[in-house]
Amino acid sequence: HQFTMGDAEYSFSLTTFAPSGKLLQIEYALNRVAEGRPALGIKAKNGVVLATEKRVTSPLVDETSMRKIENLSENTGMVYAGMPPDYRVLVSRGRKQAQQYYGVYREVIPVSQLVRDQAATMQEFTQSGGVRPFGISLMIAGYDETGPQLFQVDPSGAYFGWKASAIGKNHVNA
Repeated sequence: HQFTMGDAEYSFSLTTFAPSGKLLQIEYALNRVAEGRPALGIKAKNGVVLATEKRVTSPLVDETSMRKIENLSENTGMVYAGMPPDYRVLVSRGRKQAQQYYGVYREVIPVSQLVRDQAATMQEFTQSGGVRPFGISLMIAGYDETGPQLFQVDPSGAYFGWKASAIGKNHVNA
């Protein structure tokens, strides 16, 4: 008996590559991002703008309870495309990291360090047992001694600096 295994047999494993060469859990997370509301960031000489679409899915939802753009520290903000519960987890972790840094050094955490910490958390969830990758991409914007900065972090934990970028549904048209 010879078995031919399709990609479906590999969809539950975080660390096993499918025959197509993909980690399917990451693909599923990227699909959630692609279905998410669009968000974008634009870096200028003196700051960074984050924008997003906040569409309420029901007239019964209190629009003021929905927040897509959050501050992590006094100089860093973040927006997402993808799954809101995953975003809340990363907002909480990011704020905790920023406060811990401030508690030790008595100064605001550098934007790039906060981005690295968020990316490391997201990457860790791609290879740890009992968890799944975060179904979101992040746009993290901030201003520190190096000037304005804009980063995108993907579900795999990969991150890149940008002058302008978009995430979510129809991000190529943003």
